[in-house]
This record gives sequence, C-alpha cells and structure tokens, in this order.
Amino acid sequence: MRDYWQNYIAGDWVEGGAGRIAVENPGTGEVCTEHALADVGDVDRAVQAARAFVASDVWTDMRPMARGRIVQDMGRWFEAHAEEIAQVLSAEQGKPIWEARGEVGNAAKYFDYFGAQAALLEGRSIPLGAGYFDFTALEPYGVSAQIIPWNFPLEIAARSIACGFAAGNACIVKTSEMTPCASAYFAQAAEACGVPKGALSVFTGLGADAGAALAGHPGVDQIVFTGSVATGQRIATAAAQNIVPCVLELGGKSAAVVHADADLDAFETDIRKGIYVNAGQICSALSRVVAHESVHDELVERIAGVARRTPLSLGAEAEEPLGAMGPMISAAQRDRAVDMVAEAERAGAQVVAGGRKGNLPGFFMEPTVLANVQPDQRIAQEEVFGPVVSVLKYRDEAEAIQIANGTDYGLVAGVFTRDLDRATRAARQLRAGQVFVNEWFAGGVETPFGGYGKSGYGREKGQEALLNYVQTKNIAIRTR
Repeated sequence: MRDYWQNYIAGDWVEGGAGRIAVENPGTGEVCTEHALADVGDVDRAVQAARAFVASDVWTDMRPMARGRIVQDMGRWFEAHAEEIAQVLSAEQGKPIWEARGEVGNAAKYFDYFGAQAALLEGRSIPLGAGYFDFTALEPYGVSAQIIPWNFPLEIAARSIACGFAAGNACIVKTSEMTPCASAYFAQAAEACGVPKGALSVFTGLGADAGAALAGHPGVDQIVFTGSVATGQRIATAAAQNIVPCVLELGGKSAAVVHADADLDAFETDIRKGIYVNAGQICSALSRVVAHESVHDELVERIAGVARRTPLSLGAEAEEPLGAMGPMISAAQRDRAVDMVAEAERAGAQVVAGGRKGNLPGFFMEPTVLANVQPDQRIAQEEVFGPVVSVLKYRDEAEAIQIANGTDYGLVAGVFTRDLDRATRAARQLRAGQVFVNEWFAGGVETPFGGYGKSGYGREKGQEALLNYVQTKNIAIRTR
C-alpha cells in the first residue's frame, strides 16, 4: 500500500481541492494511507471535461465493436494486475484476501461481458406502410455520474463504467471516502487500454460536498447510485431538479423461505455465503430466514453452527474460499449492528450465536443468529448491514409469503424446496427484483439485478442494464 493516492480527473492525476483524507484499515483500526479529497471545483472540472469529450463524438464515431474491445481490454488488464489490486482492496475495505480476489475477478467479468454487448445495442425498424421508413436508434445519455459505495467498490464501479463505456457515455466516478484507493486502478486500466482522455474521471470526496455537487450538477445527464435509501432519496431529488434519469440500487431486507423438504445441508453453505461473506455488508444479504415450523428448531441450530464455525480474521486462515470472516467497515457501522441485536434481545428475540463485538483489534463483530424474531420487530424490518441473520417461523405457504413480503424492501428473495411447483408459485408471489431458488446468489453478471419498492429502480447486470445508459430516438422518414 502506497502512502498517498491522487484523484484522476479528465486524464490527469491531481491533488484534491479539499486536501487529504486518512484511510483506515478496518482489520486493525489504524490509518493505512491517505487519499486526495475532491471539492466542488474538482467535480465541476470533471463534468466540464466529460461534456467536452461527449461533444467531440469520439466514442459515438467509433465502431461499437472497437469500443467494446477497449472495454474488454480493461477487464484483461484487471486480471493481469489482480493480486496487487486485491491486496489494496483488502487493506482499505477489510475483506479477507479470498474475498478481495473474488471481487477483482468479478470486476474483470463486467468489462468482458459488457464489452461484448457494445455491438448489440441496436435499434429496430417500425413498419408504417407505403411511403414511410421509420426506425429507432439507441443513443448514449452523455455524462454518466456514478456514486459508488464502500462495500463492493470495485464490482459496483466496474459494472457502471463498463456499461457506460459500452453504450458510448463518459463516466465520472465518485468513490466512497472509506474505500477510495483500489478504484485508482480503473484510471490506470483506462490509460493502459486506450480510453480517450476525458472519458473517465475517478475521485473521492465527501458525500455531502462532492457527492451532492455531482448529483446536482446541471452538466450531468444520468446518475447511477448504490447505497442507502436516505441518500438515494436525496440523489433522486437532486436529479429531478435537472430532469435526469437515475439508476438507484438501494437497501434490502431479503428473506429465504425454507420449506420442510429443503436440502438443509446445502442451505448451510448458502447461509455462509448469504450473510457472513463481506461481514454481511451486502444489500442482497440473506438477512431473514423464514423457516417452516417443522424444521425451524433444527435450522436454527444448523445456522448457529455455521456462525460458530466461522472464525474472525484477516490472517492465513482467511486465504481459502468461505474461510474466515473479516471486519466491518468502521466502528460506527459495527456498533450500530451490535446495538440493533441488543435491542432485538430486549424485545424478546433470542441470541443463539454471536451478537457481540469481536475480541480483536479492528471493527469485527461476531457472526450472529437470532431466533424468536417476530415479523414486526425492527430487526426484521430494517437493514442491519452486518453479519446478523434473523430466523422467523411460519405454518403455511401463505404466511411464509406474507412474512417475506412484509417489509418496504424488495431487492432479492429466495425459496428452498424440492417441489418445483411450489418454487415457481413462490417465485411469482415474492415481491423482489430477483428470486433465487435453492441457491442464494445464483446468477451472475449476465442476470439483471435491481429492486422493487424502497430497494430502488432500474437494473444493473445483464442486457437490461445497458438500457439504463441509452435513450431511444425515433426517426420517421417520408419517402414519397
């Protein structure tokens, strides 16, 4: 980890107008580096450069296949530098190294996938009868402002940059001030792979300053945001003032409905992936298990066993997939999660495993399991964004669906059963943008992802994501 990192604005490495910010290593609680901090002036320079780039038509004059190859080259560059990037990501975000390597690999996949899609953004011919030739064209919005969270800073930025470039946009990326460093590799990849100057800016800044300035800038044509509902509401309001579209991927309180005939051995692995990867700091985390009363008690014990067998560490045991669980991003985030567990216990929930701060330096929390949780309790309604799973009991399918759909969120949901009819019936009834059947986090970069309700709108991943980065123009020609 180098001692200091600069921002990248319009093709140049620059200091920050707001000075520098210290970056903590969540695994130790100590400062590991410093990063330039952008101010409103830096934001404006990035936007003006992006507008000039869009006006030059460099991207749109280029054959889409050629633009796509540049995007794919960025993915190959990430693969070639994967270990270096993963080490930086692990240090600033607190991911065990196996998780960091996985995130770098997934970031590369987005560039590969969306680069291949660049040539597939095609219009269509519309028959209007004799004397007319009518067709549509898909055109980029122009300047895409992308405000990136700290939990998956590489994956989420990669899917937005790759989509934006593939569709012919300029991209301005504001990273979280808690995880700004690894994102510098996007700029390095862009320089190495021939991305034209002005097409990309990557900087960090405080949300209330740089983030608000970017979201409300009149030179921005489209906004992409992943984060909390409260911040998403502010960004949507700012976008509405300028009449620009948003893609909002917000919070979740996702439920897995486990039926009596489910494969409980397989579900144990899904619990490990679903709630304890990234210390539960995942919008689509498996934060609620809705268990049939006949398997409820066994399932509670199985989940608690997974929690107790998951060590806390960034050390050697964190090298293997599904090895140790890392820290949370900050002391404040960890303490909020611990406090929510304590509040749930006072309200009658049973802490079956964990529930406390980890006995280690840094911002660790024990993997936690709660039983006797009622659907209307805060722990079952609000996003913890930590390694906490609540187990709720149901008697029949109708009650299970009611509990699963009983929050303001609708990001993902799951159903676990050997009965395919039951599974498809539940998939239709679950109010979520993505439904997993018999495997949590099934799917991949190819599958659309986004929410219902307060989980946001628009879609990331899959071919559907590209449609968020283009607008349709209709051209009607009278031929005689």
